[in-house]
Amino acid sequence: MSRVGAARWAGELRPYQEEALAALDARWASGDKRAWVVLPPGAGKTLVGLEAARRLGRRTVVFTPNTAIQGQWITQWRAFERPDGCTAGLRRSLEHDVTVLTYQSLAVFDPDAETDEEGNELSLLGRLHGNGGALVEALHAAGPITVILDECHHLLQMWGRLLAEVLADLEDAHVIGLTGTPAESLSANEAGLVATLFGAPVHGASIPALVRDGYLAPFAELVWVTEPTPAERDYITEQGLRFTELCTDLLSPGFARTDFPTWLRLRFDERTTETGERLDWARLAAQEPELTDAVLRLHHAGLSPLPEGARVLERHRGTPTADDWMALLSDYVLKCLRGKPGGGRPDVAAPTAGDADDRALERIRTALPAIGYTLTRYGIRSGRSPVDRVLARSAAKSQGTVEIAAAEAASLGPRLRALVLCDHERASARPSARLLEVLGAQAGSAWLQLELLVADERTRALSPMLVTGRTVAAAPETAEAFIAFATERRPGLELSVVEVGGDGSLVRVEGRWTSRSWVRMVTDYVERGDCRVLVGTRALLGEGWDARTVNTVIDLTTATTPTSVVQGRGRALRLDPAWPEKTAHTWTVVCVSDAHPKGGADWERFVRKHEGYLGVAADGEVMSGVAHVDPALSPYGPPPTAELDAVNARMLARAEDREDTRERWRIGSPYVDELLSTLRVRPQRHGSLAPRPEGTRPPAPLAVPAAAGISASAPPTLEPTRASLVTGAAVLLVSVPAMMLALGLSSGVSGVIAMFLALGAERLAARGPRFRFAGHLMEAAGGEPDIVRFGYAVADALQGAGYSPVGAEGVRLDIDTDGTFRLTFTGAGPAASEAFSTALDEVVSPLVGTPRYIVARYRLARPAGHTHARRLGVAWMRGRAPDNPVVFHAVPALLARNRRGAEAFSTAWNRWISSGEPVYTASPAGSRLLYAHYATDPYPVQTASRLTWS
Repeated sequence: MSRVGAARWAGELRPYQEEALAALDARWASGDKRAWVVLPPGAGKTLVGLEAARRLGRRTVVFTPNTAIQGQWITQWRAFERPDGCTAGLRRSLEHDVTVLTYQSLAVFDPDAETDEEGNELSLLGRLHGNGGALVEALHAAGPITVILDECHHLLQMWGRLLAEVLADLEDAHVIGLTGTPAESLSANEAGLVATLFGAPVHGASIPALVRDGYLAPFAELVWVTEPTPAERDYITEQGLRFTELCTDLLSPGFARTDFPTWLRLRFDERTTETGERLDWARLAAQEPELTDAVLRLHHAGLSPLPEGARVLERHRGTPTADDWMALLSDYVLKCLRGKPGGGRPDVAAPTAGDADDRALERIRTALPAIGYTLTRYGIRSGRSPVDRVLARSAAKSQGTVEIAAAEAASLGPRLRALVLCDHERASARPSARLLEVLGAQAGSAWLQLELLVADERTRALSPMLVTGRTVAAAPETAEAFIAFATERRPGLELSVVEVGGDGSLVRVEGRWTSRSWVRMVTDYVERGDCRVLVGTRALLGEGWDARTVNTVIDLTTATTPTSVVQGRGRALRLDPAWPEKTAHTWTVVCVSDAHPKGGADWERFVRKHEGYLGVAADGEVMSGVAHVDPALSPYGPPPTAELDAVNARMLARAEDREDTRERWRIGSPYVDELLSTLRVRPQRHGSLAPRPEGTRPPAPLAVPAAAGISASAPPTLEPTRASLVTGAAVLLVSVPAMMLALGLSSGVSGVIAMFLALGAERLAARGPRFRFAGHLMEAAGGEPDIVRFGYAVADALQGAGYSPVGAEGVRLDIDTDGTFRLTFTGAGPAASEAFSTALDEVVSPLVGTPRYIVARYRLARPAGHTHARRLGVAWMRGRAPDNPVVFHAVPALLARNRRGAEAFSTAWNRWISSGEPVYTASPAGSRLLYAHYATDPYPVQTASRLTWS
């Protein structure tokens, strides 16, 4: 047995770690030699990787993305019980049993080696610098080995092609990729590379599952929303005015030979083709939805007439965005100002050199950069707006970080261990001179953050430090204390301080050491509590860095990829042995402005960070999206500036109550550990719906609207009142003859009169209950159906078409505190849940695109009281019910694929929503209906799909 195989982990493996290792054993037993293991940050991937290597019993080489993680692998291996001579090291010679290297140690390229002597392009292996080439030779010479690729999502970004070539030549190597990035978040190209390198992923438990089981700390996602500083606000307002001036110029007469409003009228109202053919609105909206949506938002703002045949839908009832203006302006530039003579239209004047069109183009060209766009030969291209840069690096965000750190310190006291993540240590690219006056040279940098933390008395007492791959810095007293700590551990370091900035507020710690040493020492210093706020860069500390006591992460980065989000937040999730009740907080700091159309750019980044990340909401639901931060937050835009203080106050109050966060996670309660798609619906009207659990089949409505009147599952009947009616008739047959005889009539006449009265009484008595029941049916069918009934119809249709084993009983309804409905399809698995959300979204969305089938929904107004309902019921029973108005919905694409799906949808639709049959839109009748109802919004709601964990 090799020395690696003779080692032993003396501790206890967690169940999910054992499951991952068992899956790896099965993979090796099947003959595979490569595997990709997905485990969340803090779940112990390092231990899993080393134990897997130990079981294989071969010399092991580990590649990591940075030196901070490199040292942690060495420390973990030394925690194993090892035979004598079983060593771990960092040398490229691979002389140790376990060698830990960085990816950069391999990927060093010779800039002059692009082709061979004959001019043929070299492979990446052929382009390696001598050191990288020597390492590849050492890998070949090492014999049978195990290669572990830590945080292997980096392969998809930088080193993937190179390692694919390296591994292709290591035929006898077992390769284990480890990552905390879910495989579902990979792009198609990335997923293809993973499949090539590793095969199918080995999935471990999710973050929520590990929190629920007590293996990761419960956590809360929080946000601090701020406005720019006064100087930044002035700049943003100035840029906003430039945008307004450009829009004003565009709408003014004489801007060009064909003015912008004239072009809009010709383009979207008269809209004839080059051959003079009239282009209907439905076709135009289908061909160019971005442009037609933009011009309708312009109309809503009163800046353009409503094009003939167009309808203003909910999504158009908002202020035109910068992207709306740019889409229309790009069309104007390409097809009018620069287009064919007349922009392709005989009634538009052709441009000539030096005329008004040239001046208009120049005006547009010079105005666009200020708002983040560029005029090119192909139209208008979006770039990064200077306003976006101001918002991303605003000094107000750095000051907001100080407020967060001070508040967390007041709440946690000595327990606070905060990590502040920045994009960069110092700003590398210098902004323009004008922007430099607004932002400052180091805006958004880790250095500026350290300066502000040291300058504030509340946070200076927390001994903040800065650590990057190049620098360790702090206030002088903190630096001296740290040097004493480090010297005690390693007396030969000979550390000293160098003043930074000239004012004596900050110093840099220098000595004969490397980042591998100082990251470990600073980490230990933080763990001991001598530094309670650590400022660092995402590249060094944003992934893999292990500090169990960190309980607060403040995110100032602009990265929004799933990898960066999961990794950054994972820094605070490890359990703290000294604080069993540890609860972690992750703060995102956001800067917004209402003075510029790009003023929500930083908010959009915040939304993207939370789109796929799971957190616990106010009601204990674990879901993705900003709603788990606060139910009042919208993914469609930031809160009004007047509400920012209230948002921050709610966040601070939540941060003080960490016990409430623990309770929301319901640690120890059962779970399934699956992600289900949830459709969030914000209705125009709020009905009397209450949350509804899944599992029991809901009753269908007694009646639904039809083309005229209603369609009832149980029509009015005499049966419920027959006994009483017979009894009443018998009483009349006995009592009426006696009365007639008392009046002197003969017994024969009295009997005949009694018989006719009894028959009339029976009929009159029968009508009353039947008419009342008909009125009850009218009340049941009247009004708009609640959103959950659309969900029941879709669920039953999926079951009827064979796409799900459950139907309406699987629909779960939850309602957020802001009234947003959440519909989740349970009991059928993630695929059916996603199919349900997609299908339901298609059904309630505006009728656009080219649906294969559409279906009618008849609308019956809710009766105004019981008497009115009864009159309507009587008219319906007598065949005199008026025709009901009709709207059309798209049949979901999945169910419209074949007849079985369409019929299943029809059956469910008739049961839950309305009478009506699917209409094939390719037929003449269907084509006419689609044209007539195109772009209508049959059920005005806003929808958004999110993932919910259960």
